[in-house]
Amino acid sequence: MRIELEEIYKSVLEGEMGAIIDKVQAAIDAGISPEVILNDGLIAAMSEVGRLFEEGEYFVPEMLIAARTMQGGLNLLRPFLADTGIEPVGKVVIGTVKGDLHDIGKNLVSMMLEGAGFEIVDLGTDVAPESFVQAVSEGVDILGLSALLTTTMASMSSTVNAIEEAGLREHVKIIVGGAPVTQAYADQIGADGFAGDASRAASLAKSLLS
Repeated sequence: MRIELEEIYKSVLEGEMGAIIDKVQAAIDAGISPEVILNDGLIAAMSEVGRLFEEGEYFVPEMLIAARTMQGGLNLLRPFLADTGIEPVGKVVIGTVKGDLHDIGKNLVSMMLEGAGFEIVDLGTDVAPESFVQAVSEGVDILGLSALLTTTMASMSSTVNAIEEAGLREHVKIIVGGAPVTQAYADQIGADGFAGDASRAASLAKSLLS
């Protein structure tokens, strides 16, 4: 791996938010293609962050800082990626369901998915089923639903039902997550997958599209 890419990889892994812009710019100036910077620098680093999290070497704060660092580099890189016509690996609409205002977990999942190469449409919190239906109708590969309260989990079921009633269910994969959510609940409401944390959400999304 070229030294510029190693520097980007290391910055993301260590959460060096102040340094990532300069390092991505240095790689661009060195003539490394935006796609290589994305895949071998940013995405490779986030894959390693996910592995470290799953093995208990990283915790949520470290993963959050690494993801924010990756986003800083990606923001600089994005116009160059657009110019070269590089397509994201898939499009994900994500939101916290109706009645629930929690967003830290959703935001972390969004950043991990972006770090895995997905285009993200974040609808925010307290999102009504109709808003999810509208977003899915505009063309999306995966819908991610988040809930942090047992009292709002029912909104996940309502959203899945609304998407079925709109005739869109076969066009989108639905994944769910949040503190009270389980695989059994995901199965019960007819979701395609459940992820217990942001790292697994990224892996799940990739596996659903493969």
